[in-house]
Amino acid sequence: MIIVFALLALTVLVTANWYLWRRLFRDTTGGPGRARRVGAAVIGGGWVLAIGALVAERAGAPFWLQRVLAWPGFLWLALSIYLLLAVVAGEVVRPLLARLLERRDRRREPAPAAVPHPEPVPAGAPAQERREAEEQRKTDGEGLRPPQGPRKGGPAAPAPEEPRPTGSGPLEPAATTSVTTTSENPLATSSGNPGTPGNPGTPGTPETPTPTRRLFVSRIVAGAAAAAAVGTVGYGTYGVLRGPGVKRVTVPLAKLPRGAQGYRIAVVSDIHLSPVLGRGFAQKVVDTINSTQPDLIAVVGDLVDGSVKDLGPAAAPLAGLRARHGSYFVTGNHEYFSGAEQWVEEVRRLGLRPLENDRTELPWFDLAGVNDIAGESEGQGPDFARALGDRDTARACVLLAHQPVQIHDAVDHGVDLQLSGHTHGGQLWPGNLIAEAANPTVAGLERYGDTQLYVSRGAGAWGPPTRVGAPSDITVIELASRQA
Repeated sequence: MIIVFALLALTVLVTANWYLWRRLFRDTTGGPGRARRVGAAVIGGGWVLAIGALVAERAGAPFWLQRVLAWPGFLWLALSIYLLLAVVAGEVVRPLLARLLERRDRRREPAPAAVPHPEPVPAGAPAQERREAEEQRKTDGEGLRPPQGPRKGGPAAPAPEEPRPTGSGPLEPAATTSVTTTSENPLATSSGNPGTPGNPGTPGTPETPTPTRRLFVSRIVAGAAAAAAVGTVGYGTYGVLRGPGVKRVTVPLAKLPRGAQGYRIAVVSDIHLSPVLGRGFAQKVVDTINSTQPDLIAVVGDLVDGSVKDLGPAAAPLAGLRARHGSYFVTGNHEYFSGAEQWVEEVRRLGLRPLENDRTELPWFDLAGVNDIAGESEGQGPDFARALGDRDTARACVLLAHQPVQIHDAVDHGVDLQLSGHTHGGQLWPGNLIAEAANPTVAGLERYGDTQLYVSRGAGAWGPPTRVGAPSDITVIELASRQA
C-alpha cells in the first residue's frame, strides 16, 4: 500500500510539474531553445532543493547545510503551489482573452471596396442605348473588364498606348505595380516589399515574424500567473517574518470564581524555530507576548524543528518570558521529531514548566497538560487519566493539548476549556480544506458539549516561512466568570 501511494504521489508530482513547464516555457516560446532548457532546470532544480531541505532537516544533517537548503527549497514549495494554482486559473482566462483579441482584429479589418453600378436606362430609350447599357452590365459582372473591340454603331475604343523605349523621350513607361494589402492586426504575420532592407523577404536578411495570437495569449497568461504567484508568496513570507499579531478572545467559564474575572492567558503555539526562523524570530515572539502583560503563558507545542544542539541558541530568548503565574509548556508532534526529552529539559532550564500528563492547581482553576499523540511511538503518549483523574471537578479546568483531535478525551474528563494549536489555520490556502478534513476545529473557539476548544493559528510556520489566508497570531484568552 505504501509503495502504491508513493508511486501515485510521484506520478501526480511529475505530471503537475510537466504541466507547469509546458504552460510557462514551452507554450511561450516559438520552438526548442535555451528558454525551454532553463525552464526545465529551474523546475527540476527547485524540487531537488526542496526535497534536500526536508531530508536534511529530518536526517539531522550539519546545521550549515540545513540553512543553505532551507530558504530556497522551502520557498520553492510555496511558489510551486501558487504557480500551479495561477496557471490553472489562467485556463479560464485564456479562451476569453483569445476571443477578445479576435474581435478587436475583426473591427480593424478594412471595409470591402464598393462596386460601381451603371445608371438605369429609361424604358423609352433608343435600342442602341439599351444595348450599350446591357453590354456595360455584362462587363461589370465579369470583373469590370474593358471591351476588347469597337462597339457596333459607336466610336472605336482607343488602343492601349505602346510603352516608349527608355531612351526615346522624357516619358518613361508606366510600371505595373501590385499592392499587397495586409490586415491591421498587429498579431498577424506580414511581409514587406522584397526590395526593402530589414523587412521579411529581403534577400540576405533573416525572417522575424511577429508572434501569433496563440503565442501572445500564452505569454500574457504565463506572465500574469508568475507575477501573481511571486507576489502571493512574497507577501505571505513578509507576514511571517515580521512576527505574529495579537488576538484577544473572551471565554466565559461557568465554574470560574468571580475573583478570576478578566484573567489573561497568552496562548502561543507552533513557533517552529528552525534553520529559517531563528533567534531573532524567537525574540519577536517573546516581546509580543510580554507586551500583552498576561497572567499566565501557555506554549502549546511545536516549539522547534531541530535538535537542542542546533537550535538551543535560537530558543534562548524564551528565558525572557514574563507572567504573574509563570509559563507552561506541552509537547507537540515536532518535538518528537527533534528529541522531545532533551527539549523538555531545555525549556525547563529556560524557566518554563513542562506539563507532561500533569496538572497544577492555580488560585482560581486547575491547569493541566498532556503529551502529544506522536509521543505514543516512544511510550510517552497522552495520559488523560493521570493528568485529570483525581482532580476536584467543582473547580474549573483549563487543558493544554497540542492537537485539536484530543478534544474528545477532554470532554470525557470534564475539561472546561482546551487550548490547542497544530493546524496553523491551514497556513497556505487552500490548505485549510485539508486541515478541516483532519481536525474538528481549524482555528478559533468552538464548543463541544460542556467543553470549549480554542485553536490558535500559531506564531511561526513549518516548511515554507510563508502564510496565505492564515495570518500568524498570539492569542490572549481573557476568562470571564458567569458568576460575575
